[in-house]
Amino acid sequence: MKRSLVFLFTLFLVISLFSVAGAQDVNNPDTMVEVNMGTINSLDPHFQYDTASAEVVDNVYENLIMFDKGDINTFLPLLATEVPTKENNLIRDNGTTYEFPIREGVTFQNGNPLTPEDVKYSFLRALIQDRDGGPVWMIYEPLFQKGSLGGVVKEVLGEEKNPKDLTAAESEEVYAYLEKAIEVTDNSVIFHLPKAYPPFLSIIVKGNGLGAILDKEWTIAQGGWDGQADSIAKYTNPTKEEDPLFSTMNGTGPYQLVEWVNGEEIVMSRNDNYWREPASIKKVIIKLVNEWSTRKLMLQRGDADIVYVDKQYLSQVENMDGVKVITGLPNIYMGVGLMNYNIVTEGNPDVHSGKLDGNGIPGNFFSDIDVRKGFLYSMNYDAFVNDVLEGDGQQGKGPIPEPLMGYQPDSMTYNFDLDKAKEHFEKAFGGELWDKGFELTILYNTGNDVRKSAADMIKYYVEQINPKFKINVRGIQWASYLDKLIAHKFTLGFIAWGADYADPHNFVVPFVSSDGTYGGFKGEDYAKFAQKNVDPLIEKGISSTDPAEREDIYRQIQKQAYDNATDIYLYQPTAQVIMRDWVKGWYYDPIRDPGQYFYDLSK
Repeated sequence: MKRSLVFLFTLFLVISLFSVAGAQDVNNPDTMVEVNMGTINSLDPHFQYDTASAEVVDNVYENLIMFDKGDINTFLPLLATEVPTKENNLIRDNGTTYEFPIREGVTFQNGNPLTPEDVKYSFLRALIQDRDGGPVWMIYEPLFQKGSLGGVVKEVLGEEKNPKDLTAAESEEVYAYLEKAIEVTDNSVIFHLPKAYPPFLSIIVKGNGLGAILDKEWTIAQGGWDGQADSIAKYTNPTKEEDPLFSTMNGTGPYQLVEWVNGEEIVMSRNDNYWREPASIKKVIIKLVNEWSTRKLMLQRGDADIVYVDKQYLSQVENMDGVKVITGLPNIYMGVGLMNYNIVTEGNPDVHSGKLDGNGIPGNFFSDIDVRKGFLYSMNYDAFVNDVLEGDGQQGKGPIPEPLMGYQPDSMTYNFDLDKAKEHFEKAFGGELWDKGFELTILYNTGNDVRKSAADMIKYYVEQINPKFKINVRGIQWASYLDKLIAHKFTLGFIAWGADYADPHNFVVPFVSSDGTYGGFKGEDYAKFAQKNVDPLIEKGISSTDPAEREDIYRQIQKQAYDNATDIYLYQPTAQVIMRDWVKGWYYDPIRDPGQYFYDLSK
């Protein structure tokens, strides 16, 4: 077992809450109301890649295996009847073969039976869809040692080609390469890996939508991938609007979709034909409310059972009657200010003039390391942790959070130092930036006051350094922010990454890989740097089975991020949950956080 995981699991906390409402009657005992903020991006399990969407997917769809309650070291069977291990010979061939016997008697919510062919189709559909910025990179790595469908296309055809431009014949070649990794034998599905990949089970476990199992027949009827080898170009990399599963769902899970009012709420009802015992809660409503005052009032009245509360508002609920507040939960998470090295300026109001003329910024503004260091030294990290997070967290030490391997408590970090910030700004663009000044807009997602505070803090201190420096702070909806990211139009924006699985690879790939979920949208200049300095280290880290060697490699990646001021690694928070004390069955899951698995809850 990896050293980091041993330490992590000692932090694991399971808390069961039992109804102690006493003086108050339980409101709506058959309905669970969660009040969150932001927006849901997509209901397609292979497209979504955000916590709000993942929470819905997690309650409607199911995977082959799941974690034991909150214990990310213990797997349980779900749609598979056994968890593969070396002992039961379902992991064999030196860790390159994984066999999953598929459970019989399970039906999708439309009544269709689950078959091994549905499992194979689901993984192939995810591999073929592989939308930009999506989650499917995680399964490409263990199955093909590539980061995307584009990488497989290059491997098969011997040249780079956009998968959308494949001919029918080329598609058949690529499909044959994909299909050989997933085999159906009798009632089992077998995955063939080119080499051992330690985090494989953690990647496909329940809670990660890329491993969700779809009904093949139903998906094709909705307009999803037709299951044919020659049609990859038609079905790869869809936009949300093109995706036929964007707003419809059909899983095997304990809940089924009733209604989605985008930006307002989502309603799910209990699946009474669920193959396990039906859920206790008959109806789940997830409301999306950005205003804290409204969320607070709903919690206070008992109109909401579980409510998202920013750190700075915890004091307002700690002594609220009938409310349970749990803080200090271990959180494998990193909050970051991403700096785009090559900003698309055309049609982008956030760069203003789009030039280095004092009235805007050029597209390569953050390609200058002195600009980046100027911003890093302008962040008051201690004030952010102490005042915004109210002490519930620590400054980030790089892309890898505590306690994963590669993290070191004494790693070098940037500190708040306006003299050093001024020194670097004076050198940026050969001194031209200091003389002319600049104007740019920083984004945050509406409703997230922590990120707004970070943006406001940067604005306040940078504008003190030179009166010619002007920063605007603008909030946009979460889905719109993701769209800006994918279009390469964000400038500096605050965002975060929570663990998909408990391994440093899950953080270094999205943050610092040249084609990562965030790093991949930072432009050509960043890609050239990462391909030379970071990508080779990432490849060595995931290829090694020696824990000591991996530890050293991930420390080198942390140092690269520091030396090159790649981004503002702002904070690793602790987690908290706030709920009415009549909620029963809750336990903490650091991977699912902050989403809820409502099947385990009751009132």
